Amino acid sequence: MELVRDHALVLASGNAGKLRELRELLEPIGFRLRPQSDWETPEAVEDGLTFVENALIKARNACAHAGHPAIADDSGLVVPALGGAPGIRSARYGGEPRSDAANNEKLLHAMRDLRGDDRAAYFYCAMVLARSPDDPAPLVATASWWGEILPEPRGDGGFGYDPLFLLPEQGCSSAELPPQTKNRLSHRGQAVRALIAALGS
Repeated sequence: MELVRDHALVLASGNAGKLRELRELLEPIGFRLRPQSDWETPEAVEDGLTFVENALIKARNACAHAGHPAIADDSGLVVPALGGAPGIRSARYGGEPRSDAANNEKLLHAMRDLRGDDRAAYFYCAMVLARSPDDPAPLVATASWWGEILPEPRGDGGFGYDPLFLLPEQGCSSAELPPQTKNRLSHRGQAVRALIAALGS
């Protein structure tokens, strides 16, 4: 499978927020991003121990079912004072059924007694582009975005933990950033730009 601009590139996710953000970054350079649901792709079993492993699993699964190159990211929030939690379990931290509200509520409860530097946290993104299910050399990019956890949500934008993620330099939460600014600063924006650079090398 060759990676060709203006041909379908599958996003190995059903997350509407991720699809919107990545389309804004990839479509201006000629990639036509489509969700894996267009091919009725089942969710991959994310049984890796790291963000990179899970991103690879998802990309290979989407390639196999859609028959097109696929891009996948595995992202999450890491709080060092919580031993790295929520980590690779970020999307299901609050239990089933999954919801941003449950995840945020559990995080606030876990951090209720933490102060100062113990509230530091970062978003981490591992992004993988696989040309085929057995691509021996998939493109891999990673990035981190540091901030701290607020005591209560702020802002209506973004998704996931964005309302709790304070950016001291910006004076606001990630959920209060304009979408273009978030794409420029975020872990996902940094990782996709690194991936784009690798494509051009």
